[in-house]
Amino acid sequence: MQMNSAPPPPEALLAVELKPLPHEVSVVVPVYQGERTLQALVEEIEPLTRGPKTPDGTPWRVTEVLLVHDNGPDRSDERIRELASRYPFVRPVWLSRNFGQHAATLAGIASSGSEWIVTLDEDGQHDPRSIGVLLDVAQRERAPLVYAQASNEPPHGALRNASSRGAKKIVSLLTGDSRTTQYQSFRLILGELGRSIAAYATGGVYLDVALSWGASSVASASVPMRIEGRERSGYSPRKLMSHFWRLVLSTGTRSLRFVGVLGIVSGVVGILLAIWFGLQHLFGLDSPDGWTSLMCVILVGAGAILFALGVISEYLGAAVNMAMGKPTYLIVSDPASGPLGRVVRR
Repeated sequence: MQMNSAPPPPEALLAVELKPLPHEVSVVVPVYQGERTLQALVEEIEPLTRGPKTPDGTPWRVTEVLLVHDNGPDRSDERIRELASRYPFVRPVWLSRNFGQHAATLAGIASSGSEWIVTLDEDGQHDPRSIGVLLDVAQRERAPLVYAQASNEPPHGALRNASSRGAKKIVSLLTGDSRTTQYQSFRLILGELGRSIAAYATGGVYLDVALSWGASSVASASVPMRIEGRERSGYSPRKLMSHFWRLVLSTGTRSLRFVGVLGIVSGVVGILLAIWFGLQHLFGLDSPDGWTSLMCVILVGAGAILFALGVISEYLGAAVNMAMGKPTYLIVSDPASGPLGRVVRR
């Protein structure tokens, strides 16, 4: 006669029920020039799909890596296909054309499916193992958005580092939001927050500004930064300036108020110059012959007017693009598997 085994004690059942489930993470990588760096990055992420633990002992794992092809000048598309065929957790996301880093990141976020989303650069300067540190900070501070802050001097060169810090401080002063100094491309985002932002963000929006609109709190975690895995950075001065300008425009209408203040200041300067030149003439002091003073006033006034028109035009352009329905991004199927990828061999 076969005896039934005794049921497990209630303490054992309770332990099983209380065993924490691992935090699932989607990694989003916008790809523009990743032909030489993507393989090393994916190889670093691969062990993280097997259930590591954070420094505080919380289990987590990477469930998918979304490589968003932003139609760069190299053969990143071939590298993405190769990695997708080799690693089951790699998911390609194909954009119809080049939309830029922030739009590509939003496309990857919208395509993700995990409870957490991490965004990484393609060049290898971010260590994927630091994701665990970001998760610990998110849990301790109950923050749906965590930025990685470099514990060392970012290895980009003194000029670029100084420019980055200066631009963030300028925007912080313009907007009155000190959180702009935390903005980094290495971020941990609560999944439902990121996907909601990706669904509603409009064209030209700065991703971090859009995230700040929905995040109840923002935290930062100190992690090391590494040297980029390619000889030449993908960020040209023109692109960096474009990022800065998009950040300014995305922060609301406070810049327009700054334009108004600039106009008032220019008017005051013009009045003071007129009073000064009048006093010089009244007391018989050496006064300019008229041409110099006139040019000063014209240059100050014209400069302020042109600056104001430029800022207002940028806002109008963004509004027109939104009204015309310009998409932030367009996701398509792999071009190599569609009609454009068919090659007739004779």
